Amino acid sequence: MAKKVLVFGDIGVDDVIALIYAYFNDDIEVVGIVADYGNVPRDVAVGNVHYLFEHFEEEKIIPIIGGAEAPMTGGTPTFYPEIHGEYGLGPITPEQYEGETENFFEIVDIINNHRDELTIINIGRLTALATMFILYRSLMKEVKEYYIMGGAFWVPGNVTAVSEANFHADPVAVKIVLTYAENVKIIPLNVTDHAIVTPEMAEYIGAREQTTIVKKLLDYYYEFYKSRNPDIKGSPVHDALTMMAPLHPDMFHYRQLPVHIDTTATGILRGQSIADIRPYIEFEETAKLHDIAFQFDYPLFFKDFMSVMTGESF
Repeated sequence: MAKKVLVFGDIGVDDVIALIYAYFNDDIEVVGIVADYGNVPRDVAVGNVHYLFEHFEEEKIIPIIGGAEAPMTGGTPTFYPEIHGEYGLGPITPEQYEGETENFFEIVDIINNHRDELTIINIGRLTALATMFILYRSLMKEVKEYYIMGGAFWVPGNVTAVSEANFHADPVAVKIVLTYAENVKIIPLNVTDHAIVTPEMAEYIGAREQTTIVKKLLDYYYEFYKSRNPDIKGSPVHDALTMMAPLHPDMFHYRQLPVHIDTTATGILRGQSIADIRPYIEFEETAKLHDIAFQFDYPLFFKDFMSVMTGESF
């Protein structure tokens, strides 16, 4: 039976790759997409999902929901056109979307319809997900499991020296989610930085008529990463790896640890994610522990990603 997934994302290049992976994977049934600010403003993120559906001529009725417009910190969001393109789709300029973007309450219906068989995958900022815990904490306990792309545990961040983008953008929201959510698995930069799709892989995927868009997006993405690190061998697909995680528990090595998020600092320490990895510490029974992925199986990632995206066996 396909895993029922509600996706929260900020719908830039990486999020789109994850959604395309889900579209072609028979083991995933996306039951809703919440589009937040992050890589692009919220309204653009919502429009990008509609563009993607039109591109694939998707006839299924999958709710597209407008999420948060700004972080709980009260600051002004920072967008990243140099990474994801002006509209979040790399070189692609979609038509401006002018439809519904304020339908957040529909998330309640989705959770009520699926409850303990629902997996929530958060691959963007955590503001909208945190809002659900503020408004509907009892309802959120009915969700089976949560997978969160975010954090950098004792490895370099991608926004500051120690902070990853999703956690840095709204550390208050991250703290709320990690305080109240149960059955959480965190997929941080420790593993996602190494989920590399090489130009050769992108070329092979792009030979399939339906996935030429994947090559366009990944080529654009790679140009950014190569400009920042000339030695990098391809594009890290952070969000696609997180989308895989519920299907492949054997792909990852997790450690169950308490997580602290710095919500008070500014500058370099804002949003830093800290896990206590001291081997001699016994955690209190009341300590909230989460599974953090510290290692993953790249050959398994390669085999699954290429098989799903090309429709061939690898």
